[in-house]
Amino acid sequence: MATIRDVAQLSGVSVSTVSRVLNKSGYVNQETEHKVNQAIQTLQYEPSAVARGLASKRSRTIALILSNIMNPFFPELARAVEEVARTFGYTVFFGSSDDQADKEQAYIEIFKQRYVDGIIFSSHTLGREEALRLNSSHIPYIVLDRAPSDEICSVVRSNNRAGARLAVQHLLDRGCSKIAHIYGPQEIRTAQERLRGYEDIVQQLPWYSPSLLIPGNFLLDGGIAAAEQMLERHPDVDGVFVGNDLMAVGVLKSLLRMGIQVPEQVAICGFDGIQLTEATEPEITTVAQPIYELGALATRLLIQKINGEAVANSLHELDVTLIPRASTRKD
Repeated sequence: MATIRDVAQLSGVSVSTVSRVLNKSGYVNQETEHKVNQAIQTLQYEPSAVARGLASKRSRTIALILSNIMNPFFPELARAVEEVARTFGYTVFFGSSDDQADKEQAYIEIFKQRYVDGIIFSSHTLGREEALRLNSSHIPYIVLDRAPSDEICSVVRSNNRAGARLAVQHLLDRGCSKIAHIYGPQEIRTAQERLRGYEDIVQQLPWYSPSLLIPGNFLLDGGIAAAEQMLERHPDVDGVFVGNDLMAVGVLKSLLRMGIQVPEQVAICGFDGIQLTEATEPEITTVAQPIYELGALATRLLIQKINGEAVANSLHELDVTLIPRASTRKD
């Protein structure tokens, strides 16, 4: 396998001259450039992407750090990032932090060592201090959904609060007279906004009680346990807004196990719009995020930052859509 030294020897120039030709950096006269290119063709030399990255501090790679790869929301998001990055000539490295700050920090260090050109965070463990360190080290990055602060970085997310209001109003329009909310971890901005949207609609209604708020931790098992707790507290609940679709699947499973008919006795509305909500029986009504568009926009913004284009730190908030299905259907 030919090396850059072999190319330099055959073309009669230095290794640094070959490097300048490969990286199109610095002046090389036409005759010398022609000799180097001929040597490359003769030897069928293929430059190492890693070596070129070390030399130029650019690797044509970006990293995507996900919160939990087991949640079907994140593979759909990752597909968008990978497809859009590829159209710009970038390869994507993936890491799943499993909501562990130390694991996320380890990924950041690994990606720095690999000279990734930028990072997309779709995890909720990126803290303000780490974000400021990334700013100081001039590593371009974009935060999807779960930012430590909107002022110190560019954020791409859905309008979670408005989406929650859509969900609760839909349940009321369906005829529900007492609606619970199963929510995600409150240290996550996403979960906070969805809870606030629920409260915007129901807080002044006569049946509202804080005991209608039940934690589910954004996990399927959390949804199962939360549904049991919900009915223990309020057996007369006839509607539930669930803070994400994975929990909503757990809620549905739990209710059916207990012999509760959905939607006849309890109507369910989730949030995210993952495909899994179409695989259940009944299919689950959801507030759908534009998952592909979120990933695509984050990737385009990151590449603009990598290319040195003036992209100010700002919030990009995309609209959501209610998709009514059988879990809330009126007779």
